[in-house]
Amino acid sequence: MWFTRISVKYPVFTVMMMLCLMVLGLASWQRMGVEEFPDVDFPFVVVYTNYPGASPETVESEITKKMEDQINTISGLKQVISQSSEGLSTIIAEFNLDVSSAVAAQDVRDKIASVTAEFRDEIQDPVVERYDPTANAIMSIVFESEQMSLRDLSAYLDQRIVPQLRTVPGVGTVNLLGDAQRQIRIEVQPEKLQSFGIGVDQVINTLKAENVEVPGGTLKQANSELVVEINSKVIHPLAFGDLIIANKNGAPIYLKQVADIQDSQAELESSAFLDGKTAVAVDILRSSDSNVIEVVDNTYKVLDDLQQQLPEGTTAKVVVDSSKGIRGSIRDVARTIIEGAALAVLIVLLFLGSFRSTAITGLTLPIALLGTLTFIWAFGFTINMMTLLALSLSIGLLIDDAIVVRENIVRHADMGKDHVTAALDGTKEIGLAVLATTLTIVAVFLPVAFMGGIIGRFFYQFGVTVSTAVLISMFVSFTLDPMLSAHWAERKKTNKQPGRVKRFLNWISNKLDNLSHVYEKLLKLALRFRLITLLIAVASLFGALGLSKLIGTEFVPVPDKGEIRIKFETPVDASLEYSQAKLKQVDQIIRQHPQVISTYGSVNSLTDRGKNHVNLRVRVTPRNEREQTLTELNNEFRERLQTVAGIRVTSVASADETVSGGQKPVMISIKGPDLNQLQQISDRFMLEIAKVDGIVDLESSLKEPKPTLEVQINRVLASDLGLSVNQIANVIRPLIAGDDVTTWQDENGETYDVNVRLTEDRRSLPGDVQQMSLTSQKTDANGQAILVPLASVASFEENLGASQINRRDLAREVLVEANTAGRPAGDIGRDIEAIQNNFELPPGYSFDTQGSNADMAESAGYALTAITLSIVFIYIVLGSQFNSFIHPAAIMASLPLSLIGVFLALFLLNSTMNLFSIIGIIMLMGLVTKNAILLIDFIKKAMDRGEPRYEAIIQAGKTRLRPILMTTSAMVMGMVPLALGLGEGGEQSAPMAHAVIGGLITSTLLTLVVVPVIFTYLDDFKNFMLRQSRKLMS
Repeated sequence: MWFTRISVKYPVFTVMMMLCLMVLGLASWQRMGVEEFPDVDFPFVVVYTNYPGASPETVESEITKKMEDQINTISGLKQVISQSSEGLSTIIAEFNLDVSSAVAAQDVRDKIASVTAEFRDEIQDPVVERYDPTANAIMSIVFESEQMSLRDLSAYLDQRIVPQLRTVPGVGTVNLLGDAQRQIRIEVQPEKLQSFGIGVDQVINTLKAENVEVPGGTLKQANSELVVEINSKVIHPLAFGDLIIANKNGAPIYLKQVADIQDSQAELESSAFLDGKTAVAVDILRSSDSNVIEVVDNTYKVLDDLQQQLPEGTTAKVVVDSSKGIRGSIRDVARTIIEGAALAVLIVLLFLGSFRSTAITGLTLPIALLGTLTFIWAFGFTINMMTLLALSLSIGLLIDDAIVVRENIVRHADMGKDHVTAALDGTKEIGLAVLATTLTIVAVFLPVAFMGGIIGRFFYQFGVTVSTAVLISMFVSFTLDPMLSAHWAERKKTNKQPGRVKRFLNWISNKLDNLSHVYEKLLKLALRFRLITLLIAVASLFGALGLSKLIGTEFVPVPDKGEIRIKFETPVDASLEYSQAKLKQVDQIIRQHPQVISTYGSVNSLTDRGKNHVNLRVRVTPRNEREQTLTELNNEFRERLQTVAGIRVTSVASADETVSGGQKPVMISIKGPDLNQLQQISDRFMLEIAKVDGIVDLESSLKEPKPTLEVQINRVLASDLGLSVNQIANVIRPLIAGDDVTTWQDENGETYDVNVRLTEDRRSLPGDVQQMSLTSQKTDANGQAILVPLASVASFEENLGASQINRRDLAREVLVEANTAGRPAGDIGRDIEAIQNNFELPPGYSFDTQGSNADMAESAGYALTAITLSIVFIYIVLGSQFNSFIHPAAIMASLPLSLIGVFLALFLLNSTMNLFSIIGIIMLMGLVTKNAILLIDFIKKAMDRGEPRYEAIIQAGKTRLRPILMTTSAMVMGMVPLALGLGEGGEQSAPMAHAVIGGLITSTLLTLVVVPVIFTYLDDFKNFMLRQSRKLMS
């Protein structure tokens, strides 16, 4: 190898090269961003449209359908989901991974513009935002004040704090909870209006017409201009009472004679609780393409500035910070890298028995790791779980090349060569084999890097990182190792008594020599009984495949980060006060648990719309301080909550949402046109699913119907009395729903709404609606307008209407969701699929699996193609290396042998087949061939020198046993810290290490015995073919 020769000849140059790699690595480390997982956020665009007081059916037909049809024409759209609930239409457009969310949002705005122009006036302008609405708030900040009233605090936050937080880069939206804004309330008294013969519409029209500021143009003089302004804005809130609404018999009637005017606050729409106390909170959601940690850091900076400006006695406290768990996981993985490295170096010391050799091989680790960081940064990657896992898994690999090279150099030096020759010959002899092993690893990981879908995004960084790391470590092994071996030679042995450590190392060395004798006997046996050896290997493989049926499957294991999210619902028609009372009750029960540190609850928050939707975040003690697992705590909380009457618990689960985005793992959508039919199907289906073992928190998106009062207007009667349907509707709406008819401006220039509504006691019963009176266009004998009671032109009927209508891809749907407990999601998914297949659906209705099981099915397909490609690539690399079509097959035989260990390890350690263990398996493909390559390479070289095959195999086995055992132990030890899965979120990456360790151990044992046997069969086959072809030729 020419660069080996250069590095041995110019040692200083080599050292400088290594320094350069390390310095660049350290510089990159400082400049890299940190996130939990690579950027795999699907671009989401959410459109909210408010239509106060409208029923779900009206919202669906007037707003949702019209907008969906437009949005559906945008290219790059993955799916459109919508919810039409009382007074609110929410449309979620999810785009493909390759669309940027900013472009998607703009496309949506452009498309809906044509529809919104035709909306009724009462429908508010749609709000288009970029974030994933199922995700949790990444930060929640609670504000408390000793001196300010709720109204003043709400106004202060709304005007000063929220606008500043919205400007933080990466923030998707900021939502105030539990706030009550200042509002000028005009509470109309119907009987007074009646006595004066005035209709409500007159009050509304007066307010709109009288509280105005109109420019009157300019007066022009020779050298100056004077602006004329007609200013009749109301200066003081109570001055609204002095507006004249009508004239009766020459006397003015003022607003204060027929209504109460109050400068008060709007009715509460949402609420927040911190540890059971009412609070005003701000929830921050990030836009779907931003980095959690950056957004949180930027928000803290803005908060620090705001803290100084807060009025006296007001405090801000961050109660939810989702970056903590992420930082914890990242720290833990970084720690496992260091622990793994230390263990790997220790193994080398035990095997090589020399501090000098250990130092030479150990140096490759820091250089290769730091060198890899340089490239990770250059490729634009971040420090995340995937890049760090790639590094922690490749520790064994990195030190591997160095071990093999160093071991071979030492062997040559022991033959009596001088150091420089030993260094050059040793490296040259093994160079090609090391190159082949490195290239097979790259060949395995490149297909992984270019898989499609979510899993591809995930593993792109993983694959590239591992490939880069092994290439760098190979470079270091071929330059630094020979240079140090040549110039920093072992001292000649003196006769002085060896120290205690040295004696221990010598003892281990002797034990290893004994082991090679045992191995030699075993290998001779295997070669004598070739068929039996082969049959044992094949039988154990089938056994392993049988075991694989017993291993559960899931998409991603749920990490334990010490946060639990409890969601429950109160009855559909519950008021905010009722939901608050229930939240307090639940909160008390939960806070009695010894493991609970703090709680933060909210009603009607941005991610759970509806006054009957309650959300409680519970922080429990860190995992290493408690005995119970998160699942056990969840089950315990579920049991405790069964004592609370009047609520339905919909979810008790880990608050962490790594991959699924906070959705439940089991999600099945049932699509069809008719709501009643859907209700029946989903009820039947849920009864079936509830029997499946491991299903908890089962819920359907079709909630129980909400009671509605229908007012049906008799058109003939109404027109006789001079009333139009529109006029009637325009009077009823403001009185019951309340209408913001105009605004009022205070001395600071802040504007507040002026709201006209009936007093609370006049809008609680159906009778109150019947007694409303309307001003007719017809007049009586005195020329006054006639007042018509509503009951005389309309009939009233109480019935039930849908409380929420869900749609997916332009069809109505019911979403059946559930959490899983004590059993992997994939297994439950299979049971549910069986139920679906035997379930009879009427024509026009269909099932559609969503959630993590859908992701899993998609990913499994991609992973299979990646594995197949990897195998093909390995064969190509090995064929080129050994210049033979047949010999690579002997090496590839070690691939299936590794599966035995994988399934055994996963089964014994109670792990599942998931995204992470699948990567472990792919990783194994590269590692396992490594040992076989070294073995076959030596056998072939010996045979090329003319040694008989049997001798060559025995000799190669004895020579390569030590480096094979050493590299395998180094790899296993490098992964032990990861496999233990200590620290926050360690459960996620542990299965990956379990799979690799199990596979490595069995495949090494089998490679040493079975591969030589297969090699002899293949060699016989090759010779047989050669003889046949010669016969044909002659």
